[in-house]
Amino acid sequence: MRKVEVLSYQTEWKVRYQNEKKKIRNLLKNVPITTHHIGSTSVEGLAAKPIIDILVELPTLESLNPFIDEFVEEGYVFKGENGIPKRRYFQFEKDGTRLVHLHMYQKGNDEIHRHIAFRDYLREFPNEAKQYGEIKQQLAKQFPSDIAAYINGKHEFVKAMERKALEWYKKNEKG
Repeated sequence: MRKVEVLSYQTEWKVRYQNEKKKIRNLLKNVPITTHHIGSTSVEGLAAKPIIDILVELPTLESLNPFIDEFVEEGYVFKGENGIPKRRYFQFEKDGTRLVHLHMYQKGNDEIHRHIAFRDYLREFPNEAKQYGEIKQQLAKQFPSDIAAYINGKHEFVKAMERKALEWYKKNEKG
């Protein structure tokens, strides 16, 4: 079982994202991509598991295929769709510690908007972000070695916040 660790916001998460972004761009060579730092580590002040979530928009999912082996050689573990249709997903670990979740979608996929809306909503509403961080910290203490219980414990809160975030995002024409 994976240890559930939620830390106070770390400024180094921005740097880790930038370094990872460079690596991804080098691996994908001339494929035109857009990268986004998503997830809790992308929201300044938000407590988070210290795993950098990165979303990559690809022209097509097939444009990734020639490069999958290069990602694997670089240390990424390819997980296919990993439960989300039309996604390509990688994890990167070092010394048994998960460091990166890499989500790749074809440009225009609705999942992109969901992730961006959630991130931007938390950035715009720090009180909601604080509440979310407190829930995560409490669940990490309650379930320090049960990632499934941790995820289940925050599920309803996250779904409700996602709905609010998408409504806010659409209303503000950020999509």
